[in-house]
Amino acid sequence: MKKGYFITFEGGDGAGKSTQINILKDELTAAGYDVILTREPGGTQISEKIREIILDPANGEMDDMTEAFLYAAARAQIVSELIKPALGEGKVVICDRFVDSSIAYQGFGRGLGDAIGVINTYAVDGCMPDVTILLRLDPEKGSSRIADREHDRIEQASDAFHRKVYEGYLKLEELYPDRIVGIDASGTINEIAEEISIRVKEMMNRG
Repeated sequence: MKKGYFITFEGGDGAGKSTQINILKDELTAAGYDVILTREPGGTQISEKIREIILDPANGEMDDMTEAFLYAAARAQIVSELIKPALGEGKVVICDRFVDSSIAYQGFGRGLGDAIGVINTYAVDGCMPDVTILLRLDPEKGSSRIADREHDRIEQASDAFHRKVYEGYLKLEELYPDRIVGIDASGTINEIAEEISIRVKEMMNRG
């Protein structure tokens, strides 16, 4: 049985995941936890190379199922190489995106449905988050937040696609209330961070 604790962050583009992840890492580190930050797709040398392929705007002809398998391949590598070993050593792993992203983006957004769950059963190899923080933000607001930066292939998808992704996340929150904690991401950075801190501590103390 693992000794560590696995926290994931989910949400659409522009929801503020990176900011909140770093705030939580600093807080948990100050409290004495050994914390590892990682991201999906990526986090290992192999997974980062897969990330480049997935997000490259030049790969506009990528088939939806190819995309799904590439995400799962990157996930399988980070689970086996980084996440499982770190949890076994008693560390707290905070991951920017995990399997819920594939269900929301490929399952709901691309319309691939249950195929995503089947593929990722093998990719996660039984390693699921103890708690998932879902930063809820209307996709139009999220899009406006990232308007000034260069967009990757996924960010360049249509507004209709991102709306389906957001609806998928809300459905996941409804289906897995014991694991997924929805947080309103339209507030201030400090307000959001405080709520995340309270909810994460509750979940960690719950065991």
